[in-house]
Amino acid sequence: MSKSTTTESQSTVSPTQEAYLALRESFDHFCLRAGIESLEALMAEEVEALCGPRHERNDKEGQRWGGTRGEVPFHGGKVAIQRPRVRQRNGQEVELSSYREARDHDLLGAWAVNQMLVGVATRRFARSVRLPVGDIPQVDGDGTSKSAVSRRFVAITQEKMDKWLGRDLAGLNILVILIDGLVIEDHTMVAALGIDATGVKHPLSLAMGSTENHTVVQALLDDLEERGMAADRARLFLLDGSKALRKAVRNTYGPLALIQRCQAHKSRNIVDRLPEALKISVRKTIRQAWDTDNPELAEKILRNLAHRLESVNPQAAASVLEGLDEMLCLVRLGLPAELRRSLATTNAIENMMGTIRNVTRNIKRWRHGKMALRWTATAILEAQKGFRRIRAHKQLSVLAVKLAEHTRRVRAEMGLPQEEKVA
Repeated sequence: MSKSTTTESQSTVSPTQEAYLALRESFDHFCLRAGIESLEALMAEEVEALCGPRHERNDKEGQRWGGTRGEVPFHGGKVAIQRPRVRQRNGQEVELSSYREARDHDLLGAWAVNQMLVGVATRRFARSVRLPVGDIPQVDGDGTSKSAVSRRFVAITQEKMDKWLGRDLAGLNILVILIDGLVIEDHTMVAALGIDATGVKHPLSLAMGSTENHTVVQALLDDLEERGMAADRARLFLLDGSKALRKAVRNTYGPLALIQRCQAHKSRNIVDRLPEALKISVRKTIRQAWDTDNPELAEKILRNLAHRLESVNPQAAASVLEGLDEMLCLVRLGLPAELRRSLATTNAIENMMGTIRNVTRNIKRWRHGKMALRWTATAILEAQKGFRRIRAHKQLSVLAVKLAEHTRRVRAEMGLPQEEKVA
């Protein structure tokens, strides 16, 4: 083959074909070249629509005005491209929508948030997004430095937290509220999780304090009320053994609050006080009381258990009787067995707390409470992505009816007018 023939065949190779030939050397390079070629084609089409075909006279308002350097996000960083410029006849520059869309999609911020949530440190961000030196080198100003990633993460997570904590809750038909606390460094985070009438879980609010005390929980409930979750109707609260939680709930909802003590917490509090020889039988007895449909029988079983444990461990016996009404709340409501099992524990919010621990596990230095609050809120919103409806969601209509009946009964006892509709 002659030299001229070889040159002619090489000149017919398109940029995409050239990039494909380099695929074995760098797949990232191939994607970058193909992407830039597509973007250049889109910009060229837009320029032609604004200015008409090149070298042809027309009455279009746009005029080609050379080109300049631009930047678009790629692989968690930024790459430079050459973009065309267009001006109107009055001299005002026209922004190309194709370039604006490619430039303004905050993929860099999305990469930063995602990488930090899975435990990548800011100083390792550039390496984690695989910017191979040679093909797509890391350069100053590409947005992958430790400080740049940190600033973007703070800005994005702060915006998401403010939007979440300012969301109107009036449109949510919340039947069940779970409240729990988590200690992060020197701060206690108290969160509320709601379950609506269809079984969907909603993270509701977050409050920060030094301990899980009544004041912090009260602030959380006040926030829920200010954002549209009125305390004028009955709701079911799933709580652990914290007195601060119960006090704040009673203070806000009064007799409208139906409180169910977490059966997992309560069972452990009783069984852990006993010798090994008694643990299995006592655990079975407690389960028998919770599984029965007869509230009088359930209470009799638990009182007999307390009497039996009095000589073995008086504190264990006292623990059985402590909060007896709250232990049997679901049984007394007459809910179906499957629904009772779904609402018997605070596992839903405990799982959410586990996500918070997992997301924040690599943070070694908590600078201030604002940082702790922002990270906790971010982790809660991350946990929400994996939420599923409770198993017995089809039976929640039974709970809705029971809560409506309780609301009418309490309002009648207090001499308050009945609402036309209590949802």
